[in-house]
Amino acid sequence: MASQKNEKWSHRFIIAAIIQSIFAAIWTIPIVLPWIKPSVAMVIAAGSAGTWFTVGYILYIIVGVLGNAAIGLIYQHFETVEGKVVSGVSNALAWLQLILFNFGVMASTWALMIAGYFGEADLLPPAVGGKGLTEGQVHVLLLSHFIDPVGAFVIIAVLGVIIGAIAFFTISLKE
Repeated sequence: MASQKNEKWSHRFIIAAIIQSIFAAIWTIPIVLPWIKPSVAMVIAAGSAGTWFTVGYILYIIVGVLGNAAIGLIYQHFETVEGKVVSGVSNALAWLQLILFNFGVMASTWALMIAGYFGEADLLPPAVGGKGLTEGQVHVLLLSHFIDPVGAFVIIAVLGVIIGAIAFFTISLKE
């Protein structure tokens, strides 16, 4: 069995999963405790632009939390089961994977959640804390400005995944 020192990358991605799960828990608080007006729960239930929030939230948990945990398990397999050391080029690639993947996931999903909340809040009637705008107004004034940034952040996350795959390949070739 490999030493704990050799498990540095599995440890780093598990720590990233823990940090992401803390952020996911923080995002959950306004959903279940409606302190904000209009409430996040109302925004989710209303659908329409609120769907952006829902999709961002679910993707954040699946990709940000579970994705990091799964990557950590892959590194644990290489480092512990196969006894491979992540060093040199594979170490640099692993750093890029960690940074790009986590940044891209957080930036894209959080942008979706923020746009979804404010977009749907703008659609809701003023009586419940909204602005009473039309869907067309919300799309033009808010949502359309998030499309390209969200896409760019997704590309960054995907680049992290591709770099990670290259790292896994280089690690697997080591003796």
